[in-house]
Amino acid sequence: MSGVIIVGGGQGGYQAAASLRTEGYEGPITIFSEEPHIPYQRPPLSKAFVLGKQEGDRLLLRLEAYYTERNIELLLGERVQSIDRASSTVQLASGASRTYDWLVLATGATNRKLPVKGAELDGVCYLRTLDEAKALKARLEAAQNVVVIGGGFIGLEIAATSRILGKQVTVLESLPRLMARVVAPVLSDYFLQSHSEKGVDVRLAAGCTEILGKTKATGVALPDGGVLPADLVVVGIGVVPNVDLAREAGLTISNGIAADEFLKTSDEKIFAIGDCVEYPNPFAGGRVRLESVQNAVDQAVAVARTIMGRPAPYSAVPWFWSDQFDIRLQMAGLSTGFDRTVLRGTMESHKFSVFYFAGPKLVGVDSVNRPADHLGARKLLGAQKTLTPEQAAAKNDRHEIYEVLGSMGLGFKQRTAKARTRAAAD
Repeated sequence: MSGVIIVGGGQGGYQAAASLRTEGYEGPITIFSEEPHIPYQRPPLSKAFVLGKQEGDRLLLRLEAYYTERNIELLLGERVQSIDRASSTVQLASGASRTYDWLVLATGATNRKLPVKGAELDGVCYLRTLDEAKALKARLEAAQNVVVIGGGFIGLEIAATSRILGKQVTVLESLPRLMARVVAPVLSDYFLQSHSEKGVDVRLAAGCTEILGKTKATGVALPDGGVLPADLVVVGIGVVPNVDLAREAGLTISNGIAADEFLKTSDEKIFAIGDCVEYPNPFAGGRVRLESVQNAVDQAVAVARTIMGRPAPYSAVPWFWSDQFDIRLQMAGLSTGFDRTVLRGTMESHKFSVFYFAGPKLVGVDSVNRPADHLGARKLLGAQKTLTPEQAAAKNDRHEIYEVLGSMGLGFKQRTAKARTRAAAD
């Protein structure tokens, strides 16, 4: 038996191996990871890690002994160079080759590069990997003026972290509002106000024409001729999926590696999971590529079950989160295509939720410091049931949503409010 080969040592790659063993797979499992590190958590890199609150073994998804005990071969610093689908073989950059019964592509994504002059200067940083986080952490200690290019999740998280560390921080966002692609205007306004109150200089509809400096970044040139002083520039303008390996193997590529509802690619023996895959999503009403830990984990579980002969279409509720200052934003569902929003709670209390409706149907809920609403929304969306806008706005009590769920037969009978809140934070 050749076994299962997993390309990529991120959250999805780790979870695929772990789930195969949990589901009873007894054959060989090999993870190839280009990084030299044991699989680790990425979400803390922009927050707790840079702040010095979480590092070392606390970042690891599992200690090294976990892989040894479960007979999972973990090959670090090893790149899969090509796939020969005819012989079910992968060729490694080291010159060796391996055959597979099943191949799981968990190749992730790469930071989108800033397309301006000076972007290659020392002091222009990105954040995706542990090594990049280590470099950013060291640079932040010495920096005074930080310019963050990009007002999405990663940009705002880095801006918040930098400000907590006492740096002068400016955020340049090219669109007219923050996180415009993923949240409603009311949330964009709330986060703009929150960052501004903490001393972050947020500039909307603002671009960058050049990074100034000879060998090291010293400033950022603006379209109006102005210059922002900067001894550190952090770029967070999105990612591109890593599809080259799949493309060169002749697999179908769209906005990522194209897969079906079982995460199978155009080759029956090859699956794709995580940030690199585009697949049919019932919550999107079409094909989509999602960048989230939850998506990678749940897809890995689904693939493991398919390999074990228990296939089911992947239909997990998408959810996301972002921590900025003392704000936890938790998102359930996909709000694209909404035509109405309902605010539950008050922004002044810093505890509220935004319910998104497309016609009469609830399609997503974004919650700020209201984990009970978030957990309830995931339950509701997963059951493919909906609230009315009037029900969503009925009360401001944080647990009232559970009364509505209970009336639909979706209550949490065995959980205390404290347990529900803790589960929502996971």
